[in-house]
Amino acid sequence: MKLIEKELSWLSFNERVLQEAADPSVPIIERVRFLGIYSNNLDEFFRVRVADLHRRMIVEQSSDADFKGMSAEDLLHLVNEKVRDLAHRFNEIYLDVIRGLARRNIFLLNESQINEKEGIWLSRYFRDKVLRHITPIFIQEYTNLANVMDDEEAYLCCALRDGDQIRYALLEIPADRTARFIELPRIKGVRRKSIIVLDNAIRYCINGIFRGFVKYDSIEVFSIKMTRDAEFDLDRDVEHSVLEKMSLGLKQRLTNQPVRLVYDEEMPAHMFNFLVTKLHLDAEEHTTAGGRYRNFKDFISFPNVGPKYLENPKFPALNCKAFDSYQNVFEAISAGDILLYYPFYKFRYLTDFIRTASFDPAVKAIQISIYRVASRSQILKSLIDAVRNGKKVTVIVELRARFDEEANIEWARVLTDAGVEVEFGVGSLKCHAKIIQVTRVEGDELVNYAHVGTGNFHEKTAKIYTDYALFTKNPEINDEVTKVFDFIINPYKPFKFKYLIVSPNHSRTRMNALIDAEIAAAKAGKKAEIFLKVNNLVDRGMANRLYQASKVGVKIRIIVRGMCNIQPGVKGLSENIRAISIVDRYLEHPRISYFHAGGEHQVFISSADWMTRNIDNRVEVGCPILDKKNKKIIIDLLELQWRDTTKARIIDAEQTNAYVRRGNRKKLRSQVEIYDYLKKLEQHA
Repeated sequence: MKLIEKELSWLSFNERVLQEAADPSVPIIERVRFLGIYSNNLDEFFRVRVADLHRRMIVEQSSDADFKGMSAEDLLHLVNEKVRDLAHRFNEIYLDVIRGLARRNIFLLNESQINEKEGIWLSRYFRDKVLRHITPIFIQEYTNLANVMDDEEAYLCCALRDGDQIRYALLEIPADRTARFIELPRIKGVRRKSIIVLDNAIRYCINGIFRGFVKYDSIEVFSIKMTRDAEFDLDRDVEHSVLEKMSLGLKQRLTNQPVRLVYDEEMPAHMFNFLVTKLHLDAEEHTTAGGRYRNFKDFISFPNVGPKYLENPKFPALNCKAFDSYQNVFEAISAGDILLYYPFYKFRYLTDFIRTASFDPAVKAIQISIYRVASRSQILKSLIDAVRNGKKVTVIVELRARFDEEANIEWARVLTDAGVEVEFGVGSLKCHAKIIQVTRVEGDELVNYAHVGTGNFHEKTAKIYTDYALFTKNPEINDEVTKVFDFIINPYKPFKFKYLIVSPNHSRTRMNALIDAEIAAAKAGKKAEIFLKVNNLVDRGMANRLYQASKVGVKIRIIVRGMCNIQPGVKGLSENIRAISIVDRYLEHPRISYFHAGGEHQVFISSADWMTRNIDNRVEVGCPILDKKNKKIIIDLLELQWRDTTKARIIDAEQTNAYVRRGNRKKLRSQVEIYDYLKKLEQHA
């Protein structure tokens, strides 16, 4: 079976992000921000996937077992080759973007381009705003450099030369404590707007840090960033609570093995060799040369100091008449299932759902599963208010949400202190389900209202991620949502599901059955079709099932944002499979599966990607869309995306990332068309 290695497929996805930064039709400020997104993605890739490859390589080298597929060592070599190629392209695109900014009278200056007047102002700014946040770390013979450096931060490495002697020092760039982008004073009557990055401001004022403390004739300053393994082992000592184990694990992450050093390609050899030696890294396999800035992820927040047209025009989030036509959310949901698609719709409908439940006298209980939430989450505040109003509130907190562990630990403590019943789910499984249930007294009965979605309950990401949210009073769906919460808290109990697709016990069986039904239809000469939209498709079993379906004539379309290990269009294997990827202003995040099902058009939304971890090793929930109107909306939006001729790339075996050819079709940008579609829908509701 022909499959693409997931690490190479991931790099192909990040290349699509880089394409957006290179695209001259993208507003110039957005191009800068896409460079930041690309860089942030790559940091996480090394912290997680490349670190995993290093662990696999150690296992393979120390074992006589016969491992399937490409060796970790060979794969790591291909990864490093691709990363170096992309780094070169990144630098070219960055220079092109800088020129583009300059053509619009926005100048990103380095320290040598500051004039005298700007220099006086910057020196004063540095003393008042920046200097107090900088403490040099002199790298001594005994210094464990890997333990000194934080992989969340960027640094300037300084070589202070006194005659033939060199002393090295490390300066952490305090981007989280002061502005990363400093707008210099404008000259009256001049349109020019000048910005200096914090890194360059430090370079300009470098003598103000060391002079008077260290004797030196000259100083060289270059940027570096270290990435370390993001995994950690949990202590299985039963005397430790889950919170204590996670806290210990986070501390362990701080001292995990470095896996990459990114450095300024202009760095002199003596400094590079010194750093590689002190970090115990292989210069060939563990280092990447780049431009002069590290932590380029901060450029995601690059300010627009020019006209509004230099960034994407705003799409005002839509109001939902299905909610607004009623006195409260419960009356609205009682009238029929409501489907929202963020960020095109206002996220306040979800926060209002929880806020209303927190004080409604008829509400008795609220249950919710959280994976990632905003730092100032209105939803969690409302849950605390609900406890104060005498409601029973149960929150499933996933402490192992990667890179959100610390925030979730703190939220777990805050919620527990407030009287919320906090559960940590199934010990060996991450809980990734996006479910809420509110129990309300109506007449003489207890009635449940459920939310099942594809995205996190996060006010900030809901503005930039596309996601579906279903609100339903349907008793069958709600009975099974109750079962999911019961399973999370009591995983030893057996549960059966008719409507929901629930990982880890039922998803693979249910999805295989749905695919097999299409295979049977195709063999019988009937129409057979599968349409998937996922973030990632990386599972050998599901890929094999889709290949089988393709071979017998099932028409399969896939929209995948990230990794895809399937090779579409291979003769005799997958000629009936076509796949595209869309990268645009909003991050495509929904997981949807559509099956023709003999004309029944079964549609599911889910929290789960088609990955082994989501199918077998997490708690995930997929939900059928039963309402015909909502089902049509999802199918229509899928078709709009499939017809995208602006932001869609072809996924193929060669991973060329070629744009879908427009041909004689009209230009169609699906995210814009979707907004217009939903806007018209509300106007005629």
